[in-house]
Amino acid sequence: MPELPEVEAIREKIAPEITGRRITGVHVARAAVIRPQRASTIAKLAAGRKIEAVNRRGKNILVGLSGGYVIRVHLRMTGELKVAREGGNARVWFDLTGGRKLVFEDTRALGRVNVLTEAEVRKALAKLGPEPLSADFALERFTEEAARSRRPAKLFLMDQTHVAGLGNIYAAEALFRARLDPRKPMSETPRAKVAALHSTIVEVLREAMKSARIAYNRPGKFQEGEEFIPAVYGREGERCPVCGRKIRRIEQGGRSTYFCPRCQR
Repeated sequence: MPELPEVEAIREKIAPEITGRRITGVHVARAAVIRPQRASTIAKLAAGRKIEAVNRRGKNILVGLSGGYVIRVHLRMTGELKVAREGGNARVWFDLTGGRKLVFEDTRALGRVNVLTEAEVRKALAKLGPEPLSADFALERFTEEAARSRRPAKLFLMDQTHVAGLGNIYAAEALFRARLDPRKPMSETPRAKVAALHSTIVEVLREAMKSARIAYNRPGKFQEGEEFIPAVYGREGERCPVCGRKIRRIEQGGRSTYFCPRCQR
């Protein structure tokens, strides 16, 4: 599932290609991805408008249009947003001036594409927590929220009201680097470990961001040390790179959690 680093890399890639272009047509091949809106509504709101900016909030890509409208795209598990000459197997695509198309593909049709007013977007995203790679991600606030939460550490991190854009993969990696058991209630976690977790979230996301930029702009051309390789995520039964103990997988909140039972206590 695309998380903050991948979503930001996509935003950076498409922004210079579509900013300043005008939408000349809208096509919806799978109605499920635009619910609760209708195809006719999407077309009416977007057609003829100029793309003025491409931003990101959490895992949302926000394509700002003239007249105060926004195309909000959430990729979910398998979504992809790109600029192409043809619609291909797209679920939704927007014809642009200059013969290009803004194309949303999604094999499982779990993602969402909607056209909203700026006010509607602000309301929809109002509960998102701070961006972890910004100055808003303050240790004091993170520590206070952790002290009030009885939720297990992994589920606390997956709650987008605490950290916007952090998902399953990088939450597991941050917990591993902080040596924190994903099952431990945050309110019972020592302040020193909460501070370590805050630091490792930023560290992991910065590394993943660098890797994602390379992956989306020059696929397969990683130099040594550039590709982000998870230490625990997806490695059930493999040896921990620190202590050699076998990595475990458990289920939390309907998602897999990977951790080292010796290092993470």
